[in-house]
Amino acid sequence: MKNGAQKSKPAISDAQEKPSRRGRPTREQARQRHAELLSTSFDLFLEKGYEGATMDDVAAALGMSKRTIYSYYDDKEALFRAVVSRAIADYTVDREALERLRSDDLRETLMRVGRLRISNMANRNAIGLQRILTAQAAQFPDLFRQAFEEGVGPTIAFLIALLRDHAGRGEIKVENPRLAATTFLSMTAGGAVRTMVSGQPLSQDDIEERLRFSVDLFLNGIAGR
Repeated sequence: MKNGAQKSKPAISDAQEKPSRRGRPTREQARQRHAELLSTSFDLFLEKGYEGATMDDVAAALGMSKRTIYSYYDDKEALFRAVVSRAIADYTVDREALERLRSDDLRETLMRVGRLRISNMANRNAIGLQRILTAQAAQFPDLFRQAFEEGVGPTIAFLIALLRDHAGRGEIKVENPRLAATTFLSMTAGGAVRTMVSGQPLSQDDIEERLRFSVDLFLNGIAGR
């Protein structure tokens, strides 16, 4: 169309939706199709917002009938929750990965944790998730909490154990390890992530400079007296 906004492709009917081969799809084909549904829905929710994106939009973007989509999810809210839960799982760092970052040097371990946290949060989907959650925090506060508990929780638990270990050696003084752990993440990753979510890119040199400053400031605050 030369004038006006282009109309999105209409969702196809059940009759138009034809499988690539006869018979029921294999388990792998069904898994892949479901993954495509979640990925495409993520992009649409990010682009149009929860209120703006419709099931018709999802169906049209995928070349899938709405009946097929509803066979996976009862309504748009259920789809949205699944999209967010999957995105949270994608950027969550598990405890085993965190344990591999340990070294005898507390500063080096904290630098590694900070780098990993920022790296995980700097990819397109993680930044998109933060934007979606921020926009829908009032409507879906439970998803905001889920993102913190599942996405950040393992890192906080690792940091608590790490700080207690070094405090037990007399190297640092930490009266409230949980508060110290959450403060560390806010100092190291929080600012960098907020900058990137706002659309301002950070170079690796910028990230390293921020990280070194934050880690040294944090260690100075918990140094044994």
